[in-house]
Amino acid sequence: MKKTIIIIVSILLVFVIAFTVYWNLPIEITRKSDVQFGNQLIENIEVYKTINKKLPENQDLKTLEKLGFKKENQSTKPNYATDNQGTYELIYMDEFDGPYLMWNSQEKKWTIDYPKIHE
Repeated sequence: MKKTIIIIVSILLVFVIAFTVYWNLPIEITRKSDVQFGNQLIENIEVYKTINKKLPENQDLKTLEKLGFKKENQSTKPNYATDNQGTYELIYMDEFDGPYLMWNSQEKKWTIDYPKIHE
């Protein structure tokens, strides 16, 4: 009986430690494929911006698809939003309430946060 309790507690402890380690890993590891895809999109957006002297429009799905965005219903994945100051965000809205994996062109880093640009 005592041996069974020790085994169960040990298994639970291993799960708690594994979960804690995973939770504290950097975004670049836990969301590696999303970050890599997003980095390619950022590169494409910056090239577009250099050539055209402006950012792609939020709802210009044809241009966004040419830049590599995946079309999903009436939007793109990841979501793309711009403001009037030339800032843009890429947002992976995988959950309903957030926070979300996102890139902001002013901060120039991937974060888990809420969008700062509201369409």
